Amino acid sequence: MYGTTPGAWRTTPQRTAVLSALRARDGFVSAQTLHAALLAEGVAVGLTTVYRTLRLLETAGHVDVVRDSDGERLYRPRPDEGHRHYLVCRECGLSLAVDAEEVERWVARTARDIGFHAVTHTVELTGVCESCLSGPDRRTAPGT
Repeated sequence: MYGTTPGAWRTTPQRTAVLSALRARDGFVSAQTLHAALLAEGVAVGLTTVYRTLRLLETAGHVDVVRDSDGERLYRPRPDEGHRHYLVCRECGLSLAVDAEEVERWVARTARDIGFHAVTHTVELTGVCESCLSGPDRRTAPGT
């Protein structure tokens, strides 16, 4: 089912549980948060298995990945329409897909001009969402 090479995705109860838990979450989630949620649900799965499963899903193109402000990788299932770019709030983690056709054209043109093939890329956009910026516990905007 998943994977780009034979044997890349071997279905196990633990991997199935990780995938189900990931699909049940809204937005991006860290491997550690996902692991804690699985344990809370009574699923016996090791943190290493969660990381390996997420890595397999990433390699196969089934999850989108961003980094939080500490550099931790966050995962969410990739939509059926494919690779997406997100603007992620550094305060609350809200993530919104953004139209990035210009980025995709630039990547394709640059790869073609240089003579590269099968190019992948990551574009990370972060900021502070309106709700966090104007929330009751915010006295001033960052940098003011």
